[in-house]
Amino acid sequence: MSSLEGSILPSTWLYEKTQDNKVKLTDLFNNKKGILLGVTGAFTPGCTNKHLPGFVNKFDELRSKGFDTIVCVTVNDVFTAEAWKKQCAANNVHVLADPHADFTKAIKMENNVPTLGLRSKRYAMIIENNVIKKVFEEPDGMGVTVSSVENVMKHLDFDEAPGM
Repeated sequence: MSSLEGSILPSTWLYEKTQDNKVKLTDLFNNKKGILLGVTGAFTPGCTNKHLPGFVNKFDELRSKGFDTIVCVTVNDVFTAEAWKKQCAANNVHVLADPHADFTKAIKMENNVPTLGLRSKRYAMIIENNVIKKVFEEPDGMGVTVSSVENVMKHLDFDEAPGM
């Protein structure tokens, strides 16, 4: 079990679509059940070819299981995040920029990648009304196995267990 499980999402500002559109992650998950993805970076191979597209492609199925929202956080500027969202046709996902890694550091998911600099570890989380219920963190911070949509969907019954 991750030390984050059971904790409340930090109330930090992120950016969506433009540098003037500040968004609090807690507003997106307030009274909602959703999935939060952390990615190494926009346009990186694993994020672009598997991680984000997996959740985009399974959006309707996740929605039918009671998930209201999917949010993807990337340690990039808002212009890069928005261009990547368009390239991935992620119209049903909030892709948020965390340009200074404020949110990423607050949840202790920062990862210093030698060729990219400060980035996020790759993860997925089940969030319910701003409470982190389950964390799927890649052991190496970079792979796309534990945090993949296929693996997360195998564990959805966990979130529906009594007392959750």
